[in-house]
Amino acid sequence: MQVTAGFLQGTALHIPSAPCQRCRHRQAPRPSATAAPARSSVESIPNATQFTNDIIADEKQYIMQTYVRPELVFTRGEGARLYDAHGKEYLDFAAGIAVNALGHTHPQWLQAVVEQAETLAHTSNLFHSVPQVRLAKKLVELSFADKVFYANSGTEANEAAIKFCRKFARVQAGIDPYDKAAEAPYEMVSFSNSFHGRTLGALALTYKDQYKTPFSPIMPGALMVPYMDLDAAAAVIKKGKTAGVIVEPVQGEGGIFPASTAFLGGLRELCDEAGALLVFDEVQCGLGRTGKLFGYQNFGVEPDILTLAKPLAGGLPIGAALVKQRVADAMAPGDHGSTFAGNPLVTAAADVVLDIIAQPAFLERVLSLGERLRSQLRQALAGNAHVKEVRGLGLITGIQLDVMAGDVVQKARDQGLIVITAGKGDVVRLVPPLIITEADVDIAVSILAEIINGL
Repeated sequence: MQVTAGFLQGTALHIPSAPCQRCRHRQAPRPSATAAPARSSVESIPNATQFTNDIIADEKQYIMQTYVRPELVFTRGEGARLYDAHGKEYLDFAAGIAVNALGHTHPQWLQAVVEQAETLAHTSNLFHSVPQVRLAKKLVELSFADKVFYANSGTEANEAAIKFCRKFARVQAGIDPYDKAAEAPYEMVSFSNSFHGRTLGALALTYKDQYKTPFSPIMPGALMVPYMDLDAAAAVIKKGKTAGVIVEPVQGEGGIFPASTAFLGGLRELCDEAGALLVFDEVQCGLGRTGKLFGYQNFGVEPDILTLAKPLAGGLPIGAALVKQRVADAMAPGDHGSTFAGNPLVTAAADVVLDIIAQPAFLERVLSLGERLRSQLRQALAGNAHVKEVRGLGLITGIQLDVMAGDVVQKARDQGLIVITAGKGDVVRLVPPLIITEADVDIAVSILAEIINGL
């Protein structure tokens, strides 16, 4: 299979030869996927330095300062490349925190978004819409699930999962779920190094105290035990107390830790014994990232609920909770909802993303590229005392260091490679677009090896 311009080509993965009239003017020549990063390959914005300084100054004046951003303004993206105001090119191995699975401005994604925007963007969930139903049908047919609930983000999908667990527990207990005085299992169990979101319910299940403490008290009934410790899990997952258990098959924010089949299978057994629901948070590791369409497929263990978000709409905000029928049966009209969730625009985009990623050849390629990435990193970093481990699955990879990784991230950015951190800040996280090439892997490894071996 030949790869050019950062996009897969072939019988099943071709780019349409006739884009819509509205987006045809966007089909400019694309940068080479094998071009070296950190070069001035596109025209810079006039007075780029002043433009950048003005944007950064206005951001500080008008936007709440809840993020630490470098003094860099991206103005364009193509494939696996980003460009700043000066026209400098960057190889993107962050993908908007594992969001841009098809890279930037993928032509099929762009065509779907433009055509749907011209047709119907939003109706609210008071009415039916075609793209929403079409996407849900595909998600169900491709997974363990029987029903889909749409949200706008990963944390919203996890909030929905928490509510589903608690309502299910009340229904299973045979009580009136709307009786305020009635008692039923309500505890939610999560694991160390987990990240499930920043809203108050999902935050209660997230491991970092600095994320939680300023907003205390948060959701009651949240219990956390060590990841990959079945004995510790068995000690807290109890019939009559536990409503649900939430776990990432591959932890992302916590440091890129894949689970084991024994651990996830053990959780499945513990939940079945306790009458609790098992929730797999695949917001970061789902939808092709691990080389399988869904992360759980690597382990042969099915959850009752699976949450998706980041890559699903290729850069537009969407979340989803995939559930088994018995979970859906516990919910009634009015129990949960959202104004924007699953609107025609985002679901039309997600439909295209899903069609492309679900193809076996695409997923096989993700597996191959991930193995190439980790193999080359291990070889290039062998003997480096600062490197504790290179780990991951598919195209989610972490380089565990014995020092903070911020300096590596900054130096890589200076050389035209975008990577981010994970864990306690001591892990270099690589979550590139799934459409990268072998040449992109080689470039990234070369840059990171030079920087890390120079520590």
